[in-house]
Parts: sequence; C-alpha cells; structure tokens
Amino acid sequence: MMTAMLEMFPPWPLFSAFLVASLVLAVTPGPGVLYILTRTLAQGRRHGLLSVAGIALGNLGNVLAASVGLAAIFAVSSPSFTVVKYAGALYLVYLGVQMLRSPTLEYPAAVSSAWPPNRVFRDGFIVALLNPKTTLFFAAFLPQFLNPGAPTMIQGIALGSLFVAIATVTDSAYALAAAAVATKLGSNAFRMTGHRLAGVTFIGLGVLTALTGSRTGK
Repeated sequence: MMTAMLEMFPPWPLFSAFLVASLVLAVTPGPGVLYILTRTLAQGRRHGLLSVAGIALGNLGNVLAASVGLAAIFAVSSPSFTVVKYAGALYLVYLGVQMLRSPTLEYPAAVSSAWPPNRVFRDGFIVALLNPKTTLFFAAFLPQFLNPGAPTMIQGIALGSLFVAIATVTDSAYALAAAAVATKLGSNAFRMTGHRLAGVTFIGLGVLTALTGSRTGK
C-alpha cells in the first residue's frame, strides 16, 4: 500500500522541484491573496481564515476538474471558458456591491450580522471555483511533474491537492499578517474604511477578470 502511495508522486529530484515551484507560486501574491487580504483587513482574522478555507476547497474543485480533463474543454472551447469566467467576474462585482451597501453603524456588530461565517466561506469557495484560469493553471503546471509509470489522473489529484495544501498554509500566513496589521490600526474608522476599500477591490477584481484573456494564473 505504501508503495502504491509513493507511486502517486514523482522521483525525489523531480518531487523536490515540484515542492519548491509550488511554494514560490503560492507565496507570489495573486488575485486570491488580494481577495484574502482585503477580506481580512475589512472583517478581521476569522473572516480572513474562513476565506482561505473556502478558496482552498474551490481550488480543490479546480484540481479535480483539471485532472478529469475539464481544462482541455476550456482550452478548445472559447464559449465555455467565457461563460465561467464572466460568472466569476459578476460574482466578484456582486460581492463588492454588497460590501459597499452593508451597514456602517456599530461596525463590528454590523459586519458580523451582514457577513455570517458560512457566507464568507461560501463566497471564497465560489470565487475560487468560478475561476477557469485556475483549472488551466493546474492543467499546465502539474503534467511537468507526473511519473509516466503511474496513473495520470490519480497523480494529478495527489499533486494538485498537495499544491492546494501548500497554498493554504501561505494564504493563512497572509491572513494572519493582515489581521495583525488591522489589530494595530484597529480603530472603527480604519475598519470601516477597509470595508469600503474591500468592496471597491472586489469590483476591480471582477472587472479585471472579465477583461483578461485565457492566460493561466493562481
């Protein structure tokens, strides 16, 4: 059984290269990190970490999609890619508008009631899942590290899940760092300003997602 599990990963030199590349890519700030930072600065550590968890689960969905070949469909079918991309962009804009419209009086209580934990987790999950670029990224990145002597789909799921785990650790570090900054600057006025900036940022991310092409990225 242990031998079968080890076959899901490439030989050590290639596996170590995968770990290094995954760490570098995970640490490099992208739209996901920006989403987590703005959510944390606006709503605190708990909401930031819930966003990390939601994004991790959404990315696992993208790993599965890439492993079963959905990425190939996105690569050859422009309409399917466009539909999913615009759905994700519209959802980001929707989140931004909701944040801009949410109450500002009695800020901590208002945010807790307007953005309950299950909703924050769900939002992170949907934002990550409706990003076809992530599926394409996994489809382009993972094959470089596959062992040709082992089942491709199982390897893809195993390596992709490991990448998501690494990214979850680094994303959590970003969230904790942002929470520490927010605590030190933690006046009501700062939190309210962060809340508004987060709304504008989400709208900007949605517009950026809609305007960019099919290039892959985290």
